Amino acid sequence: MSALLQRLTSPPAQTLRTLQPTSSTITYTVSTRHEPNALPAKLGYCVGILLRVLLGLSTVVLLWTKWRVTSERSTSALQWVGGIREAQLVKLAENCNWRYIGPSALGVLFLVFRRGYTESLTLLRGLGVQISTTSSTYLQTPTTRFIPTTSIQDVFINEAFKGFEVRFYLVIVVEGEGDVVVVFPTLLPRRGVLEVVWRGTRACLWEPGVQKSTAKSEGRARICS
Repeated sequence: MSALLQRLTSPPAQTLRTLQPTSSTITYTVSTRHEPNALPAKLGYCVGILLRVLLGLSTVVLLWTKWRVTSERSTSALQWVGGIREAQLVKLAENCNWRYIGPSALGVLFLVFRRGYTESLTLLRGLGVQISTTSSTYLQTPTTRFIPTTSIQDVFINEAFKGFEVRFYLVIVVEGEGDVVVVFPTLLPRRGVLEVVWRGTRACLWEPGVQKSTAKSEGRARICS
């Protein structure tokens, strides 16, 4: 029982993917989405998407039928499903109460449109960094922010309490801003992942010998240990 509760309350599994098309460009992506690699996994992923689409369409059709039946309007548009199936669908809509079908349909649609979080940090040497965060559903657009290199004063790992545990997070100090910019703010990856991104960020943004506040940032990283 305790193992089940721990599994339900634990944060979702996260993966770090690194893409470096050129020596001056690198993207770190932290995601809770499952990335299928083998062919069976890819087929299973496609089947899952298809089932989501079918489930969402079925829910919308049921809501539309319930609305037409409740308002005593014709449901002749359902002829494409077949006479017997149309009668069964209308009967189901008649027997279902709005107090049950409404919340249930909203819950199903939420699960259909829900997706895992993906947050990325793109580094462009000599230009700056771009931070992107996707939403938890397919209905919302991702948020993106670009910070030029000339405005970046420092990049370091900090720590804070979240509930009863200590969480590490990667921050960017931007010139002229009172608050730091947190990288991967929603997922807050584990320290090992943040250290990989931190080292890659400093190596990509600043050439050896011209790194900003190297000793200062390294000192902050050690304080977090």
